[in-house]
Amino acid sequence: MGEAIRMNTIQMIDDYEQHIGKEAVRRIKAKARPLRDLHIIHVNSTYYGGGVSQILASLTLLMNGLGIQTGWRVVHGPPDFFSVTKKFHNALQGAEINMTDRKKEIYEQVIYENAVRNHLDHDMVFIHDPQPLPLITHYRKKVPWVWRCHLDLSAPNREVWDYLVPFIEKYDAVIFSCKEYRQKIKKPQIFFMPAIDPFSIVNQDLPESAIDERLEHYGIPTDLPLVVQISRFDRWKDPLGVIQAFQKARKEVPCTLVLVGNVATDDPEGGAVYKSLLSYRNERIIILSVQDGALVNALQRRAAVVLQKSIREGFGLTVSEAMWKGAAVIGGNVGGISHQIQDGKSGFLVSSVDEAAERIVQLLRDPDLRARLGEAARERVRECFLFTRTVEQYLDLIGSFEPEFRLKEMEGSSCE
Repeated sequence: MGEAIRMNTIQMIDDYEQHIGKEAVRRIKAKARPLRDLHIIHVNSTYYGGGVSQILASLTLLMNGLGIQTGWRVVHGPPDFFSVTKKFHNALQGAEINMTDRKKEIYEQVIYENAVRNHLDHDMVFIHDPQPLPLITHYRKKVPWVWRCHLDLSAPNREVWDYLVPFIEKYDAVIFSCKEYRQKIKKPQIFFMPAIDPFSIVNQDLPESAIDERLEHYGIPTDLPLVVQISRFDRWKDPLGVIQAFQKARKEVPCTLVLVGNVATDDPEGGAVYKSLLSYRNERIIILSVQDGALVNALQRRAAVVLQKSIREGFGLTVSEAMWKGAAVIGGNVGGISHQIQDGKSGFLVSSVDEAAERIVQLLRDPDLRARLGEAARERVRECFLFTRTVEQYLDLIGSFEPEFRLKEMEGSSCE
């Protein structure tokens, strides 16, 4: 009985045929077949909160379903460690930092402790983002190690970047989300745009009754059109800018704003960002800090307008999530958002509070425009940002390593 339940709740590659077709499923199975004896491990810094954990949650299950043993581990550390790594995160996205020896000492010591307790004797190792980056220095490397950075590296703080480069260059390859993030390093650079899993709780089909139940549960009024932003409480997501744009738009069109986010375990600043917004709450500005995938799903489906007004963004999968549901999306014209939204065709890109406010008003006044953008948005995601493309890119990469850990030319499975 228990086994049957598990099998019914874990998607296999065949389940994706309805979205990508038989030929794509056949091709993915063929690429996985020669890799079935391998044991792969992914390491990041949190099991929930943000796009990386969502990607790994789906990737590790689907790879195991393809017969490739794929595990997932998380680095552990005290609050001081995550305070330092959050400062590194911010600096890599362009913020200033007071770079001290003490920060480096905390960072490297905690990673050393994680290396002691983690025995990474796998056939291939993927390390995600800066938090666990130095792990590689504590192992006798016998297999390929790949660093996957999910951040917006269009203008990194050079002091932090230069400090991290010696760690990075111990890896056999580096994966960035977009070609704009290319850096001057000696190792091969590969570009994987992230993608969404249509079967996750956040993205799976949801009946109207379930949508109504979730919104009612959280006391979200539906008498006026909903303007929604869903993202971690992070200043790079510009939640204050969203509130300001809504306030401007509401002077012209009646509507309700819903800001929903969570605080990831590896982000010590999230709680402070959330608290800084609470003074703006009123009957038409709803601000919630919750971890509820069904609520996210319901809001993205019921919203008249979905925003992701980031000022820096490694990729921003909440954009593709909303587009998949046929939503009219307004995104900041930065990082990976500009790869997902084709401005004026499958959504709108904006660069200021005023531009965001103007687009909100335009969309709320024009339901036909919302419908046209939403239809194009869903097709855009189906063609380019469904999770099977990410799986295929990982299979191509794993299969491309020669015995000397050198990369052969990879097959093309990306979507520009």
